[in-house]
Order: sequence, then structure tokens, then C-alpha cells
Amino acid sequence: MNFFSQFGIFSNSMGAVLINPSAMLLLFGSVFMGIMFGATPGLTATLGVALLTTLTYGMTTNLALIALLGVYVGGVYGGSYASILLNIPGTAASAATALDGYPLACKGEAGKALGLTTTSSAIGTIIGMLFVVGLAPAISKIALQFTSFEFFLLAFFGIIISGTLTSPDLVYKGWIAGFLGLFLSVIGRDQLQFYPRFTFGLSDLDGGLDIVPVLIGAFGIPQIIQVIRDSQKPQETKKFTRILPEFKTIIKNIPTIIRSSLIGVGIGAVPGIGEDIAGWVSYGAAKNASRHPERFGTGEVEAVISSETANNACIGGAMIPLLSLGVPGSPPAAMLLGALMLHGIQPGPMLAIDHPTFIIEIAAILLLASFAMWIIGIMLAKQVVNLLRIPTSVLMPIIAVLCVIGSYSLSMRIFNLFLMVIIGVIVFILNEMGYPIAPLIIGVILGPMADQNLRRALMVSEGSFLPVFTRPVALLLFLVICLTVLSQTKIYRRVLRKFMQRISKKKT
Repeated sequence: MNFFSQFGIFSNSMGAVLINPSAMLLLFGSVFMGIMFGATPGLTATLGVALLTTLTYGMTTNLALIALLGVYVGGVYGGSYASILLNIPGTAASAATALDGYPLACKGEAGKALGLTTTSSAIGTIIGMLFVVGLAPAISKIALQFTSFEFFLLAFFGIIISGTLTSPDLVYKGWIAGFLGLFLSVIGRDQLQFYPRFTFGLSDLDGGLDIVPVLIGAFGIPQIIQVIRDSQKPQETKKFTRILPEFKTIIKNIPTIIRSSLIGVGIGAVPGIGEDIAGWVSYGAAKNASRHPERFGTGEVEAVISSETANNACIGGAMIPLLSLGVPGSPPAAMLLGALMLHGIQPGPMLAIDHPTFIIEIAAILLLASFAMWIIGIMLAKQVVNLLRIPTSVLMPIIAVLCVIGSYSLSMRIFNLFLMVIIGVIVFILNEMGYPIAPLIIGVILGPMADQNLRRALMVSEGSFLPVFTRPVALLLFLVICLTVLSQTKIYRRVLRKFMQRISKKKT
């Protein structure tokens, strides 16, 4: 208790919750549920948080946070099971793990691989938590100096950068997806003048689109359609014996763990990118830094540690802009933002004032969730993988029912079911056309923030955009947005190439 009291956990009601046996049971149960979602190919941590959000509606805020963060942490880690044992990434975040995890399993070292991924994931989560405690309050203090123009530009930048970095081919597809989400967010009566926009005379649209059915539709329906379409017979899972990791191996790879954690936190702090990008970037960095890069892809322990450390450290990184600026750093964090708003918590610069201990509480739950994840991962690995043998023909109808219940239970409106299906079909079509979904979700989440702050700023400035060029932070954000857009044009690349050629000629 003395350790936790240093973090201020027992200074408020959260302390009483965390030492409550039923709360700890909820934590372990939610982490286990998250691992199940992550371990099942086709399901994701984002979908797990989305489905659990509606179930936590009747809980207190503290208990809801425990459940949601537990699912988040467990879901990101759980994808390593299917990656290592089946060579089918359970989640996008664990795709890089499959490159060397499955070869290790084929060598009869599946237990070793799972033990290392469990331990490195726990360490990555803890390091990410430390950055939340250290950076989020400082960023919140800076953000207190923001005006409406800064918040509008920040939200707009989140949409632009998410579309830029998550597009599989053409960056314009990411921007289009982001602006589509922005359009969806402004449907309904605006909050400043209560004027109906794009409601087409339908009273169900007056209040706008409920965020939970939109997110469940965007992540649940496409996954169900895709998994059923691409369904195949369950592959035979690899057998394994020892799961407890060799701590000599962990100590030997401490530089890799530290580097991967920093990469995960850094990428998580960029709006809308997510754990999957963190895993791949960390994998590439580990390969470049390795003395034997040719071993990567054949069952290299360092590769498995690098990807799993980074994707779990990304959780803490995604919390930093979420808590300090109200901008989610990853798709699961976007779902978490919706859940917090559902419970009356508005993340952003005022969070530290309205809820002084909230960031510390989040950090404490992440710390406990990482311990719970390690214990469950080590003790129940052999039993958890039995879930991988469930046929998709049995599993997907269950998920479909949960999606329906989750969309309907929040406001008891049949309209939300239609909304969920429509959004799901649209997102599936966009997926098939190569449009990323993360920018669309970021647009839906940040749309109200961008819309209200832009209109409020223009009201104060009497329609003038000059304050953007007179305020340093606003000007910096504006220039970064312009540079991000220009960097994707052919003219910019041509000029940059010529500039680099001139520099190389001068050196020679």
C-alpha cells in the first residue's frame, strides 16, 4: 500500500475501489476478456472496448475505467497467441510478431515465445504508464493556453496526420476518410445555435449520430463480414511446454526493450496511428540495429520482444494526447474517449482541474492491468489457446449478437441498429477500396471539437482568420498542417530531391 500511496492512489475513492476484492476480480476478468478478443483472429482490442462500453454504462466511473483499460491492455497483448501458434495475427498490432513468433513455435519453442511476449508486453505497458504520469500533466498545462483557434487546428491536424500515416497506398484516401468522418460528426443540431444540419427532416438525426453504434458498426460489422467471407478450418495449434521466460534473455535484451518502448510511446502519442504501426516500426528498428539481421524472420527472439514491447507501450503513448488534449492516439483510445464522455468525463486541458487525480488513477490502473496481464498470460496460456479452435461459424454470430445488444442498449433506439448496419456496410466497402478506417473514426471523434471551436473562434474574431497568424501556437499548427499536405505533392518531392542532390554535390 505504501508503494501505491506514493502515486496518490489512496487519496480518493479510487483507492478504495482498487483494494476492493470485487474490483480486482473485475480487473482480472476484463484483462482476460481482452486477451480472448485479441487471441481470436478477426476480433480487436477496439471492438472489445466498444462492446464493453455499453455494459459499463450502469457502473461507477472508477469501475468502468478498470474494466475498459483492462480490456484494452489485454486485447493488445492477446493477439500474440494467434500470431505465434497459428501464424494468423489475432490483431493488426501483433502482425509483426508472427514473422518470428511462428517460426519459434515450429521449432518447439512456442512456450518460450509466449513467455517472452507476455513479459515484454507487461514491461512495455509499465514504461508507457510512466510516460503518462510524466508527460500528460505538463502537456495539459501548455494546452491551458490554447484558444478556440488552437483547438480547431489541433483537431484538424489529428485528422490530417492520421490520414497521412495510415493510408496503404494513396494518402488522399486517408484524407477523404477523415473528412467523411468529419461530415458524419456534424449531422444533427449544432451546439451553438441549435440549427438542424443534414437531418433531412428526420427527428432521429436531430441529436446527431450516437458515437457507440457508429464505432461498433465501423469495427464490428466489417470484421464479421470479412471473417465469414475468408473463413477457413482452424489450423492445428503448436504444442508448447515451458512458458515462464528465461530472465537472462530479458536482461540481455534490455536495450531492445527500452528502444521499443520509446518507439511505442512516441508513435502512440501521434493521433490516430495505433499499435500496429508501432509494432512494425519497432520491428524494423530492431532489425536495423541487430548484428545478425539475416536471422529475422527465422525465429529471432529479439524480433518478438521488439514488436510486443512497442505495441503495448503504445497504449501509454496513446493516453498522453487523449488525457491532455482530448485527442485519441489510436483507434482503441478513440473508443475509450467515447466511453469517458459517456461517463461524464471530458478529457483535455481542464481534466487536471476538474479531476485532479484522474491521470494518476489511469496510470495506477494501467500498472495493475499489466500485472494482471502477466499473471493471466503465464498461468492460462495453454487454456486460452483453446479459443483458437472455435469455428468462425460459431463465434461470429455471437459477436454479431453482442454488436446488436451494444448498439441498442445505450439509448434503446431501433434507429441505432440501422445506423450500425449502414455504417458497417459503408466501412466494409471503403476497406475493400483501400481506404483506412482510423482517419474516419478520428474524424467522427474530433469533428465536434473542430466544428464548435472554429465557429466560436470566428464569432469572437468577427469572421477574421488573422488570429491564426498572430498567435504562436496557432501559427505553428497551421504551418505543420500546410507542410504535411505539401509533403505529399510531387512538386515538394521534386524540390526536396533537387535540394538533397545539391547538398550531396557540395559535400563531394
